Order: sequence, then C-alpha cells, then structure tokens
Amino acid sequence: MTMGKAIELHQVSFAFEGRPVLEEINLTVGVGDFLAVVGPNGGGKTTLLRLLMGSLEPRQGVIRIFNQPPRKARRFIGYVPQQTVLDRDFPVSALEVVLMGRLAPNSFFPRYRREDYAEAYAAMRAVGVEDLAGIRFGDLSGGQKQRTLIARALAGRPQLLLLDEPTASVDPVVAEDIYKLLAQLNREVTIVLVSHDLGYIASHFRQAVYLNRRLSPYHPGESGSGPFPGWSSGKTSATSAARGGQ
Repeated sequence: MTMGKAIELHQVSFAFEGRPVLEEINLTVGVGDFLAVVGPNGGGKTTLLRLLMGSLEPRQGVIRIFNQPPRKARRFIGYVPQQTVLDRDFPVSALEVVLMGRLAPNSFFPRYRREDYAEAYAAMRAVGVEDLAGIRFGDLSGGQKQRTLIARALAGRPQLLLLDEPTASVDPVVAEDIYKLLAQLNREVTIVLVSHDLGYIASHFRQAVYLNRRLSPYHPGESGSGPFPGWSSGKTSATSAARGGQ
C-alpha cells in the first residue's frame, strides 16, 4: 500500500444551532493506519465521521481525504453506521443489504450488474457471511448483522473504512471477533472507528485519540501486549497530530 496521508484536518470546528460541537480539531491519519476515536456520548464522534464523509461542512478549518475535499473523495470511503440506523424489520436479505454498497449516490431505482453481485459476494466472503446471503437481515444475530454492514461498506472497494460504534450492540465475545476481523481488513484498508468503550480500547489499541469537543492524545496499551497481530505497529501519525493540535 502506498504510504501517504489518508485524512488531514486542520483547525476544524463545527457548531449546531450556535452550540459548539467540535473545536479546533487537528488530526492526520496515515494510509494503512488503524485509529480509534474514543470519548463520551455527545462528544462529537459521529459528527466527526459525518464531516469526514462530506455530509456536514465545518464552520471553519480544512478537511482533506486523500488530498481531496470529502465530497470529492466519497468514492474512496466505506461507512458502517450504528445498527440502529437500519430498520431491522425491513424485508431485505443480507445480500440485498450488501448490494446497497454498490449504489451510486442518489440512486432511487437500483439496477445491479453482474459485477455488482460479484463484488457483493466477495465482500461477504471476506467477512465470513457469504452463506447468509439469502437470509432476511432482520433474522440475523447481532454479530452477523454487523459483519453484513461491514461487507456493505467493503462492496464499493473503499480505501478508507469509517465505523460508528461497531460493537455497541453485541456481546463481548462477538465484539472480540469483530475487532479481529477489522485487524485483518486493515491489511488492505485504512480504518477509523469511534467508540465510547474506553476500557476495551485501552486494552486492545495502540493508536487512539480522545474526543470530547476537543481532541487530545490517548495512550492505550502502553505495554504493547495487545492480543491482535499488527495493532502494535508503532504508527504514531494520528496521535502525534492530535498532540500538536492542543
């Protein structure tokens, strides 16, 4: 994977109805990094993801995704929302959910090509849910749902994967499996995930920042004894950038 900068934020601030949500955020995430953004509910984590995707515009500051404005870089981004965003009672199969990741923006009447099905099955195979293709999404377990949503994000062949609380609605054993899966996927794609689970991040991640309106460095796993291969890679670009923004 070519080294470079996947994400750059310089003095980024955002307010909602006059209320500051994010203030003077400085952050650099390198290509191939795996960054956890931790912090309390209401601290601005989801807002940060929406800014990175271009669905929100900052009040001030500059954001670049692979050296482009977020809206122009959307084709490089895969997004995994919290499960509650998708109606679990909607009569759609796991495969149909994954195929949504192949849709162009503002596509109201999808017409999938053979290539789209091939990419959807490849994504499902990559996360271990290919055998669930015909199962109704609402009938899947919590872990299966989350893997299916990750497959949807991967179906578009992104270079950057953004995840919003990917383990919020699953038990600890399933959460462990999801983090192991993400560690494997990180070999091919840059990953940024947000979480309010400080305890878990502290015991499993070496690269993290803390966000509660402002960004500050967070130093989990100082001993370097995390259980997942490759997570103690010594990459420091994200935490260093956060430190420089204070």
